[in-house]
Amino acid sequence: MCGRFVVAQDGSELVGVLRVDVVADDLPGPSFNIAPTDRVAIVLDSAKTEPPTRRLEAARWGLVPSWAKDPSLGVRAFNARSEEVEDKPMFRQALIKRRAIVPATGYYEWHTEAGVKTPYFISPADGDPLLFAGLYEWWKDAAKADDDPARWLLSFTIMTRASVGELGSIHDRMPLFLDVDHADAWLDPTTDNVGDVLDAAIDAAPLLAESMTLYPVSSAVGNVRNNDASLIAPVA
Repeated sequence: MCGRFVVAQDGSELVGVLRVDVVADDLPGPSFNIAPTDRVAIVLDSAKTEPPTRRLEAARWGLVPSWAKDPSLGVRAFNARSEEVEDKPMFRQALIKRRAIVPATGYYEWHTEAGVKTPYFISPADGDPLLFAGLYEWWKDAAKADDDPARWLLSFTIMTRASVGELGSIHDRMPLFLDVDHADAWLDPTTDNVGDVLDAAIDAAPLLAESMTLYPVSSAVGNVRNNDASLIAPVA
């Protein structure tokens, strides 16, 4: 699973990596301890234009489907298992038309041994941005006026798959990593081959996992109120 991650740079710095057309003006700043329900910058291709417009938007972590009665449903939908998304009502429609990329610096995972949990920081060894495959949804608050900017909530989930290699020694799940070469296909809302796109991402993830570096960090990351660069410093 992925329940905490880091975005150490400003979201707009990712424009060049993914060739974003439009950057929202309300992007959250860097954070070293992002938790579910926090706002994060995500990349999506909007099908409202032809060709689709690639956007960098602020979204809440925890997918809230359009049919939800209230946003609280998203609290438990911060991850989506890649082998189940085609069948689960919570994620099925988003997989077809609303796929996103969640850029990050790295993420945290806890390894349990002899009843003791140790947090690890995991990130690309070359320092490049980490790209998580995600899904997004728009939820409308019918209680708010049509002209209220808060009427629409953009939310997302991070997809996961079975861990491989060294990452498997830390936890049995890992985020579904993407590389830049797969980004366009993943984001394209017009594709008719969603199953093939998903399979390609799942198959490519193990090679990306091999390029990760990981090391133990302070248990301070367990408290969401702690949020500074010291959280990603290695500890003995």
